[in-house]
Amino acid sequence: MINKLRLLFCFFFIGLVGFAQEVEFSEYDLDNGLHVILHKDNSAPVVTTSVMYHVGGKDREDGRTGMAHFFEHLLFEGTENIPNGKWFEIVASNGGSNNANTSQDRTYYYEVFPSNNLELGLWMESERMMHPIIGQKGVDTQNEVVKEERRLRYDNSPYGNLLQSMQDNMFVKHPYKDPNVGYMEDLDAATLDEFKAYFDKYYVPNNAVLVVAGDIKIDETKKMIKDYFGPIEKGEEITRDYPKEEPITEQINAKAYDTNIQIPASVIGYRTPSFTKKDSYVLNMISDYLSDGNSSKLYKKLVDEQKQALQVGAFNLEQEDYGMYLIFTIPLGETSLETLNTEIEKEIAKLRNEMISENDFQKLQNKAENSFVNSNSSVAGIANSLARNYLLYGNTDLINDEIEIYRAITREDIKRVAGEYLKPSQRVVLEYLPASDQAE
Repeated sequence: MINKLRLLFCFFFIGLVGFAQEVEFSEYDLDNGLHVILHKDNSAPVVTTSVMYHVGGKDREDGRTGMAHFFEHLLFEGTENIPNGKWFEIVASNGGSNNANTSQDRTYYYEVFPSNNLELGLWMESERMMHPIIGQKGVDTQNEVVKEERRLRYDNSPYGNLLQSMQDNMFVKHPYKDPNVGYMEDLDAATLDEFKAYFDKYYVPNNAVLVVAGDIKIDETKKMIKDYFGPIEKGEEITRDYPKEEPITEQINAKAYDTNIQIPASVIGYRTPSFTKKDSYVLNMISDYLSDGNSSKLYKKLVDEQKQALQVGAFNLEQEDYGMYLIFTIPLGETSLETLNTEIEKEIAKLRNEMISENDFQKLQNKAENSFVNSNSSVAGIANSLARNYLLYGNTDLINDEIEIYRAITREDIKRVAGEYLKPSQRVVLEYLPASDQAE
């Protein structure tokens, strides 16, 4: 009887999870090209208003890197109707929170308010798009902010420039070769007219998606959106034609030095396909297999059993044009970086030549299911997913359908993808060393 009750509970739980995963939404376009997505959830009196722009670190001219990240800061300066420095104060005083972030491919702004302040959130985002003040004073102020951020997060942080060092060696032509935050000399050299031109090109309604999610009334929300965003003029169509990279056909060996570390690190990197491709999803599973948790293959082998590494991690850095698959290790004691790289290659070779066990494969499927459910567990998370799926993947329905991509992955797919992308002849091997080693 107890086993029957447990089985009944499992079926009931699975039904609840399946129900929780379904996200209903509606979408449409304004006349100016702004795509709008609405998600109604009246379970709590909160609402998220968000705008994602299809502009990121890669959208720049040579000698003018870091512009999108710079605008992430600059567009909080103020507008014609929001006084300088008052943006965060207005949000906080009305019970809300807000933030923004920039990747190589997009920039995302959002506010979370009590639902009775929905109109305030829409007005503020329309102000950001239509009436920002882009003046020399604001540019100079944010230039110092960005410089301090770079010093804190990159230049003065242990292993802070590791990713940039990999980008330097993995890309030759594509803008992914440069850091998302940019180079300070580029921002220093940019003129006010260049900043204004950058805004006019990229921060236009037809290069953005607006998502409103939470405790809303659909018809009232549509009217407010039309009132606030409808008058904004459509921008010129944006075309992107970034140079293509030649395949890596033999191992690239590189070194970089960091004044903030005493223990070296090794990073192995492979160039991989766009995050829109099924193979990118397979690489996410391979990352879980290799380094997610204490029972993962690399952690158990290098950290737990052989006591050769302090830390190990495999990451699929997904991007719109090319991905980067990175394996990072810090040695323990006298273990050499070469030894770590050899042991890692042994595990990668197994993936290329053998299929993983059914038991390990089922664990990966379970992790994918859990991750999918968790990504849609909050209104703010749903808003982010809806915006990203539409703007970058071209398929808003992924918010409900993405799990089917993972469910369709097979053990054969894992073997095939490892064999296609994770070859020694297609990798960059970076020795990331203490600066003291440079003088030796």
